[in-house]
Amino acid sequence: MKIASLLPSATEIVYALGLEDHLVGVTFECDYPPQARADAAIVVGGMETLHLSPAEIDAAVREKLIAADNLYELQIDRLQALQPDLILTQDLCRVCAVPSGQVDAAMITIGCTADVVTLDPNTLDDVLQSFIDVAIAAGVEERGRSLVASLRSRLAALATRLSDRPRPKVFVLEWVEPAFLAGHWVPDVVVAAGGEPVLCAPGSRSYPTTWDEINAAEPDVIIVAPCGFGTEDSAAQAATIVELATPGVPLWAVDANAYIVRPSPRLVDGAEIIAAILHPELFSPPHADLAIRVR
Repeated sequence: MKIASLLPSATEIVYALGLEDHLVGVTFECDYPPQARADAAIVVGGMETLHLSPAEIDAAVREKLIAADNLYELQIDRLQALQPDLILTQDLCRVCAVPSGQVDAAMITIGCTADVVTLDPNTLDDVLQSFIDVAIAAGVEERGRSLVASLRSRLAALATRLSDRPRPKVFVLEWVEPAFLAGHWVPDVVVAAGGEPVLCAPGSRSYPTTWDEINAAEPDVIIVAPCGFGTEDSAAQAATIVELATPGVPLWAVDANAYIVRPSPRLVDGAEIIAAILHPELFSPPHADLAIRVR
């Protein structure tokens, strides 16, 4: 079976299921495992944002969405040459990956008959189920169930250890400028980490908020987890909003791209990282590669 992954989280799932030898196509953003882009052809390109600030990225994305321009470019010729048997795509977020509608149109154009699995998880349970869905589509259902069982076992161990601990109120900032609160599975990850998420949108899209609203929610901890950014970049962005947050509230920056906003198996790592932030009496401090306390 030849598999084309049109989103980074799907690429991670393919590797977690031991299907990497079947992966023939990935996106320009598939950065984990690091060898993914070397082992497969890049079939999705997109807007380069490395030189832009968060505010500039937000403005550029909004401009494209208003103009109904595509944020991602599906390389139809490459997809046609690969002739995959299974394509993994999504409709959850136009800002995150190619939507399935573009894939369907491309398949008609090139006469591709691949099975298409659309991954649109909204909660942490949905994310875990998506691993099984991919495994079933790839003919390795038991691998998927084994993977999910191991991840649920880690979550259960975390819950047991945190069962008698107080739950600090946690606000997760999913974008810095403008400020966005966290949605979809992120509040579930906070709960799994022994926190009480505040000012969030569980199971729904994230949306803009204000610092007046954030401070009014009286979080005990603020976690800066801007979509698409690693620890150092998140810390640099967190440093720009120190004066906006209520004085004295701990401000942490995490590797959001790897552990918070991407619906991959590493979300369980994210829960463990946040647990270490919220409950230092129980866990060793997270490594600086994973999380940095900014204040």
